[in-house]
Amino acid sequence: MSLLPDLLAGGGAGLVAGLASGFTGTSPGGGLVIFSVLLLGAEQHVAQGTSLITQIPPTGLAGIRRYRQSGNRSPLPWIIWIGLGFLIGGAGGGYAATAVSDPVLQWTYVVYLVALIALLILRRERKDGSLEAGDREKLHWLPLFLIGALAGFSSGFMGIGGGLAITVGLAAGLHVPQHQAQLVSLVFSVIPTNLPAAWIYWSKGLMVGWPAMIGILAGLWVGTDLGARMANGVSRSVLRRAKIALVSLMALYMTYKALS
Repeated sequence: MSLLPDLLAGGGAGLVAGLASGFTGTSPGGGLVIFSVLLLGAEQHVAQGTSLITQIPPTGLAGIRRYRQSGNRSPLPWIIWIGLGFLIGGAGGGYAATAVSDPVLQWTYVVYLVALIALLILRRERKDGSLEAGDREKLHWLPLFLIGALAGFSSGFMGIGGGLAITVGLAAGLHVPQHQAQLVSLVFSVIPTNLPAAWIYWSKGLMVGWPAMIGILAGLWVGTDLGARMANGVSRSVLRRAKIALVSLMALYMTYKALS
């Protein structure tokens, strides 16, 4: 293919992934890029490598700014403990992924998404919808570290960025407000915690060509900003339903890929 079609295809994939990312608070790239790149005809390992590499540039900065403008904050201790877990889990997941076949990755992806859907559906809303401000600062380090480790492993093993695990873990598991959980997830799009896993895929040449990669990055930057702007204008219940719908769609598509 020529340079221009690759650039346009990548830009379209990145824009769609960025819109969904900014609206649902998942890391720009991640499973959304995998979903888009698979639709362009790439194989599973290449899609995952592309996803991890596109998460290195800080394409989520625009989305973070939008969430912060609406009064959401990301406490530093949360970032530290989740980040430490992410680094450890990401390295392990990256090495594990290169040792298994495409069908194993695809079915693992399906099981993972179904588990997240179940957590989102079973989550019980508090009457006030969130933790009290003081309680947010008192979250114990261990659950934050475990959320990071799960997010990192999912990022390295399935190339999905870990944003889904962070958002669902904070919102459904620790009752953090939905908008704040989505902000914390986006913060990790500008911290290169996935470098170990990305390097493993890069060193094996598992990525799309550079024209498509540049298009994806440009689309992610624009789309994440627009998606975050839309998210700040709707309620947490709408965001939760949108996330369930998005993850369900991804799970159905990955089931189709695994069976075909």
